[in-house]
Amino acid sequence: MKKQITYRLSLAVLVSVSLFSCRKDPQPAPEQTEVVPPAAGPAKGFYLVNEGNMNMNKASLDYMDLTTGLYRRNIYDAANPGIVKGLGDVGNDIGVYGSKLYVVVNVSNKVEVMDVKTGKRIKQIDILNCRYITFHKGKAYVSAYLGSVGDPNAPQGIVAQIDTTSLTEVRRVEVGRQPEELAVVGEKLYVANSGGYSPKNYERTVAVVDLNTFQVIKKIDVGINLHRLKADKYGDLYVTSRGDYYDVPSKLFVIDTKTEKVKKTFDIGVSNLTIDDDYAYYYSSEYSYLTGMNSISYGIINVKDEVLTDKKFITDGTDKEILVPYGIAVNPYTKDVYVTDAKDYVSPGTLYMFNPAGTKKYQVTTGDIPAHFAFVY
Repeated sequence: MKKQITYRLSLAVLVSVSLFSCRKDPQPAPEQTEVVPPAAGPAKGFYLVNEGNMNMNKASLDYMDLTTGLYRRNIYDAANPGIVKGLGDVGNDIGVYGSKLYVVVNVSNKVEVMDVKTGKRIKQIDILNCRYITFHKGKAYVSAYLGSVGDPNAPQGIVAQIDTTSLTEVRRVEVGRQPEELAVVGEKLYVANSGGYSPKNYERTVAVVDLNTFQVIKKIDVGINLHRLKADKYGDLYVTSRGDYYDVPSKLFVIDTKTEKVKKTFDIGVSNLTIDDDYAYYYSSEYSYLTGMNSISYGIINVKDEVLTDKKFITDGTDKEILVPYGIAVNPYTKDVYVTDAKDYVSPGTLYMFNPAGTKKYQVTTGDIPAHFAFVY
């Protein structure tokens, strides 16, 4: 059996080398599979989008079938062989809504819409320098920087409203410079503005958009260089500030959406987080230009009581093996925790699965820079 697998992988490498020599753009590897223990529960599986290296058209899509334990790597190319550049350049976010799968491809300036069962493309929606996506009442909301990548003179960023039936943009609203993650609470949309293209003049607000009028009705002063924004079930938002990488450290802020004010500040760096029930699972990979060092840590916050706990979601020492934590998700039924490792950013990453006790159950190889999850039920 091992010889057969080796032969198939060798053949795949030869085919990919042949394609590379004939085509200008590097292509992701052909679909590959691994088998791991299945997981019971309503969640049938999840998609994982790999960002890929910028300007390389190496974004790719993987799928974990939790009912069978089959992990399929690079399914987009297999389902859409006629699309020359594959999924595109930098897969920045992913979401499932109804029967459709949405992938935001940042540098390719598009949202790819696919059939959630097959991964086949339904439509491409063009949005310049798009970033993140969320959904509410038949609409998709996509944040976008606008302007070219890295341009300090880029215009105000926007959120585009997309009808999920016609898959057309309905309207858009300016929210601030370089908007990042966004979430809906009630009939309001909250958007984290970063101002990341102007390091000495970062943005520091969360824009509040009334979804009925689709106008910004308020901007909440929070902290500089905002990024992640997640809503809990108690009406609070957890918003991360990346600081300035020099003297201003990263922090985590809690906004009460009833008062629309910051109610608490955690003096911890949070690179990414996911909220499940009463807990926010996070990792921090904080770089300092002053020290040239990258500090990595993991933790759990009780969002009901708004306290940092001493609980760990990795308890077996596997955290020492993870070079660059880059994505995180929790199965809402089994409470298994998934963490990805981007490693050196230029080679295939790794997806780790930990059971509720924090022990690694398995790991699989992913595409380059594995980052964003979307569960399928």
